[in-house]
Amino acid sequence: MNAPERFLLPDIQASADLRQLAIHKVGVKGLRYPLALLDATGKVQNTVARLSMSVGLPSDVKGTHMSRFVEILERRRPPLNGDRLMRMFDDMLLRLDAHSGEIELAFPYFINKVAPVSGVESLLDYDVRMVVDKREGQAAELTLEIVAPVTSLCPCSKEISDYGAHNQRSHITISARLRAGMAPDELVRLAEDEASCEVYGLLKRPDEKWVTERAYDNPKFVEDLVRDIALRLMTEPRIAQWIVKSENFESIHNHSAYAEISGKNGDDAGVSGENA
Repeated sequence: MNAPERFLLPDIQASADLRQLAIHKVGVKGLRYPLALLDATGKVQNTVARLSMSVGLPSDVKGTHMSRFVEILERRRPPLNGDRLMRMFDDMLLRLDAHSGEIELAFPYFINKVAPVSGVESLLDYDVRMVVDKREGQAAELTLEIVAPVTSLCPCSKEISDYGAHNQRSHITISARLRAGMAPDELVRLAEDEASCEVYGLLKRPDEKWVTERAYDNPKFVEDLVRDIALRLMTEPRIAQWIVKSENFESIHNHSAYAEISGKNGDDAGVSGENA
């Protein structure tokens, strides 16, 4: 029983507005909600997401129906992937009688990592963001974003030092507007493959030796990180547009090194970069 629908109460939100100003986004923000996701292997992962849900409001309507956003979340749904999130987005537009809108989910995502020598397993957390948005008269678009912690080792330090080289933990951010479904795991794997070395939740001494030497044998500037990842993204047909960023938290400075590059795949292909 949906009690509010059973009472003849005035609906002020649905009344006319005389100011004739359309609102681009109106809805709920900062909503925390449990979320079941499908990973790259089809297994279900449970997490907690922080959501923002909004729609465009016509100039002649006073307000949107805020409760309906939560009602959409409360509907029983199978675990989410990109395609199912798009269907939930379509449900939102239909339920709110809207022609534009946005759903954003930000959540921790865990991947099981296997140490390179000992084989011990541990979970590592990644920040993930999924956004579906649609402007009036255009098709809905899905963007997947991950932040992957990795190790980077300075080539210059290695070259000029008699022994050792300074390294740092880096955060690689990949934001991809998708043509077809991708799981967060796939973007994480791409970022980790191009780093000096990936990081793990649990390592034994033989593993520590391996990752130290792996990074030393595979030095990367912050510029190398974003360029090498960009080359990989440019060959991925499921991605229409992408941005890759790297922030290296320097071990010999009290500031970070940063680089960013973006581009498009397909007919509108092009690359632009900015770094400091």
